[in-house]
Amino acid sequence: MPDKPILITGAAGFIGSHLAEALLARGQRIIGLDNFDPFYPRACKQANLREIAAHPKAAAFEFVEGDITDAPMLAALCERTRPEGIIHIAARAGVRPSIADPTGYAHVNLTGTASVMEAARRAGCSRLVIASSSSVYGNNPKTPFAEDDAVEHPISPYAATKRANELMGHTHWHLTKMPTAMLRFFTVFGPRQRPDLAIRKFLARVGAGESIEMFGDGSTSRDYTFIDDIVAGVIAACDRIPAHGYRVWNLGGNHPISLAGLIEAVGATVGKTPIVERRPMQAGDVERTWADLTRSTAELGYRPTTSVEDGLARQWAWMREHGAA
Repeated sequence: MPDKPILITGAAGFIGSHLAEALLARGQRIIGLDNFDPFYPRACKQANLREIAAHPKAAAFEFVEGDITDAPMLAALCERTRPEGIIHIAARAGVRPSIADPTGYAHVNLTGTASVMEAARRAGCSRLVIASSSSVYGNNPKTPFAEDDAVEHPISPYAATKRANELMGHTHWHLTKMPTAMLRFFTVFGPRQRPDLAIRKFLARVGAGESIEMFGDGSTSRDYTFIDDIVAGVIAACDRIPAHGYRVWNLGGNHPISLAGLIEAVGATVGKTPIVERRPMQAGDVERTWADLTRSTAELGYRPTTSVEDGLARQWAWMREHGAA
């Protein structure tokens, strides 16, 4: 890409911080935006920013604290920095919390994304990449999930906002002809994972000899995807979206594992037998996810390489090194 910066929203978060480092490594200038939403401790994101600051090419990274729902701020930032493109990762995340606060999720994920699109248009960006989610598939009976499957039945407010973002993205492309990619992430894990997510909690609690909660009978399954594979897919999408106009791509691991199987793998990783407390299934949780990677492999060259077992080992090593275990 030309020697213009890329703006990453949510740059201090789990995915955003890894993405910033990967783009810095290949010589890209980065503007990082984050609002330190109190969904999880600010200290976690500040630690992520320290990791970026330690990067050999950190001089090419500028961090700005700000909120995507602040349209004037976002427009001024894009006017000042003139980014080549925007990779929009920032969002209110989580299926279960969205049921408790649907209004808050709609405000951030819909109004915020609309602000990002408008700022991109006014700044003349050449591309826009937006994080969607596998949750848009709902309880799709067909597996694996393909991008052209029907996605009209989301079962949580979070999923509904992500599907709405995809529709907004199509409208944005139709009206502006700005190449726009929608990336359906499938349960991302690895070092720096958010502390509220299952793998992080399971590793910490099993490692400490504490009990963990298993919702349902353990038969639900997820297509867990290691952070390095996700980042490679995001960068490929950013590079290649100009050839496609508007496009939806799955970014997953393509090897689903049941919840019971994941708990067993966590136990093997930390060397302790998990103490499991069974709980009923929770509203909004889908029964399974499984990414069909046919399109993303053909069009992005996307090929995930990290197994769940290897990824768990790397995440556990990071947690122990950083006092998170």
